Amino acid sequence: MIRNDVAITPELVKEHGLKPDEYDRFVKLIGRTPTITELGIVSAMWNEHCSYKSSRLHLRGLPTSAPWVIQGPGENAGVIDIGDGLACIFKMESHNHPSFIEPYQGATTGVGGILRDVFTMGARPIAALNFLRFGEPDHSKTRHLVSGVVAGIGGYGNSFGVPTVGGSVGFHPRYNGNILVNAMAVGLARTDEIFYAAATGVGNPIVYLGSKTGRDGIHGATMASAEFDDASEEKRPTVQVGDPFAEKLLLEACLELMKSGAVIAIQDMGAAGLTCSAVEMGAKGNLGVELDLDKVPTREEGMTAYEMMLSESQERMLMVLKPGMEKDAEAIFRKWGLDFAIIGKTTDTLRFVVKHQGEVMADLPIKELGDEAPIYDRPHLANTHQPVIAPDSVKPPVSHGEALLKLVGSPDQCSKRWVWEQYDHLILGNTVQMPGGDAAVVRVEDGPKGLAMTTDVTPRYCEADPVEGGKQAVAEAWRNITAVGGLPLAITDNLNFGNPERPEVMGQFVGCLRGISEACRALDFPVVSGNVSLYNETNGQGILPTPAIGGVGVLDDVTVNASVAFKREEDALILIGETRGWLGQSIYLRDVCGREEGAPPPVDLAAERRNGDFVRQLIRSGQVDTVHDLSDGGLALALAEMAMAGRTGAIVTSAPETMPLHAFLFGEDQARYLLAVRPDDAADILYEANAVGIPAMVLGVTGGDSLILPGREAISIEKLKAAHESWLPDYMAGKA
Repeated sequence: MIRNDVAITPELVKEHGLKPDEYDRFVKLIGRTPTITELGIVSAMWNEHCSYKSSRLHLRGLPTSAPWVIQGPGENAGVIDIGDGLACIFKMESHNHPSFIEPYQGATTGVGGILRDVFTMGARPIAALNFLRFGEPDHSKTRHLVSGVVAGIGGYGNSFGVPTVGGSVGFHPRYNGNILVNAMAVGLARTDEIFYAAATGVGNPIVYLGSKTGRDGIHGATMASAEFDDASEEKRPTVQVGDPFAEKLLLEACLELMKSGAVIAIQDMGAAGLTCSAVEMGAKGNLGVELDLDKVPTREEGMTAYEMMLSESQERMLMVLKPGMEKDAEAIFRKWGLDFAIIGKTTDTLRFVVKHQGEVMADLPIKELGDEAPIYDRPHLANTHQPVIAPDSVKPPVSHGEALLKLVGSPDQCSKRWVWEQYDHLILGNTVQMPGGDAAVVRVEDGPKGLAMTTDVTPRYCEADPVEGGKQAVAEAWRNITAVGGLPLAITDNLNFGNPERPEVMGQFVGCLRGISEACRALDFPVVSGNVSLYNETNGQGILPTPAIGGVGVLDDVTVNASVAFKREEDALILIGETRGWLGQSIYLRDVCGREEGAPPPVDLAAERRNGDFVRQLIRSGQVDTVHDLSDGGLALALAEMAMAGRTGAIVTSAPETMPLHAFLFGEDQARYLLAVRPDDAADILYEANAVGIPAMVLGVTGGDSLILPGREAISIEKLKAAHESWLPDYMAGKA
């Protein structure tokens, strides 16, 4: 007999995030009125965060395979083969809504969750990255949110013992009501020792591992599937609380247990906790699951079945074990001071049965909980393309030197040292390139192989033209990895958008996905994992469309790499790629001219591949060790960043007469790289570029203590550094 002691009213259904037709669909599926526990379960399984009901239809078009892809989307994380019997396992996920409500715990549990996704697959995490967006600096909440999020990321990653090696931080008024906190983790495993979530075998024990269950995080996934309003602060109880030290123990215990041969299947208890993990394990294995909640370790008295099934308490895992190995497994977990409890078994019924205190609290068809979730083909409007802005129609309001100083000291382009110095980026001893460059580089075990990794997207491009913006996001990640000498292999994505029920927002989503797909195919850069975060909207004001891309590539030898810093005086500066002086949607146009408008630069994917392959070969052959890809701020900002990083100046002596100088310096044309090469190598590189049809020109030479722009306008490196390094610390200290 199924207990049903709570009246299921339309108001209660609405509180659970289900629309009337979705509730009717569920009632028809089970043939009766659900219990309160069953209502909670379906609200978790069918919300946007878990079911992807607005996005699944469009995600199917992403390219997800390549010869080196071992596991694409659908598991806890993606897996690629990096050679020598090793696999790289990685994923990026969002914790946007919780971090806006409670920034420290929201960020910590975002980091903890993505680390679990990686080590659930049998990998040891070797690096973490992030992608952060905040509201305008003078908004009343921004400083508090920056402080809490950065402290949370550092607090968890540093304590757990994984280096945070890269990321992105930006500001814009459109994030005033919804910040973005996207966390990425990268791990290593043997290709023959990867673990998956699908349960196998009837009657096998289902085991609960890790920390005890509490009431934190109940309805967390549902909260993340709805837009905010003025009462969002009331959702603070739905934010989970993390414990990085418990997670470190959980990592070691899980990896030890995996080596014992006892594990059949494993699933992290993330969004929707015990509900989602148990259902996914059973459904993927075409098995039923029976749980006895009396066996679940709890840290609070009197927890109901409803609370236990929806709790998102952190640092918990669910496993299916081989029969007869329970005591061995328990001994491992007890040794690490963690809870271990057999709470259920697999069955051949294809039912999800939940028992508590001798009563059946839920009895549902397990496959249909996922398969029958609504899938919406929501109306979507193609965004109107912005007009192309002619370079000569933009009149410079200040000198080029003043414009450059303004940009290097602006919130988006200033040094983020204040952020990344709070992260331990050297722990484990394998960080080759630290934060601040185009991509991080981490040694694989004892080397010589390494991994390059980055996160990137340009939201203003995506807003102006979603297709081109989606292409550019992938191309930018590809360039970042290429610029350090890495061969880009695969991406994870975090698709952050507003309310999908608004056709213009859904149009942004569909357009960006189209652009991402085109770029991934053209660059052999498949999507192996990811996350969709919708309803990033408050009182009808949505975020900029922000499909963050996390890219990973491989270096055969980490000692053969390139970085952004000028390393020598009298090196020749070579610009690779075509420059047309594209100012539409540029940082120069926005932050110097006060105009956030125009079409973004078009992305020529064939040129991206051709130019990138050429630059990578130069790095691998040892001809080039100083490279910076050109993106925000164009050539001028790249020159300044390279000069500041190497504390060495440069003089730019060449500029085309076919465009205004400010367009040449600050235009954001794509597929471009700036190289600093030894004088003796410059002629050979120009010859090689010309031979394969790649535009290349010598701009000038490194040296001195100033950056000298065409027209002999000089800016001292110290003056640039003072502007670049001061804004964020001053802002966080309340001075800016």
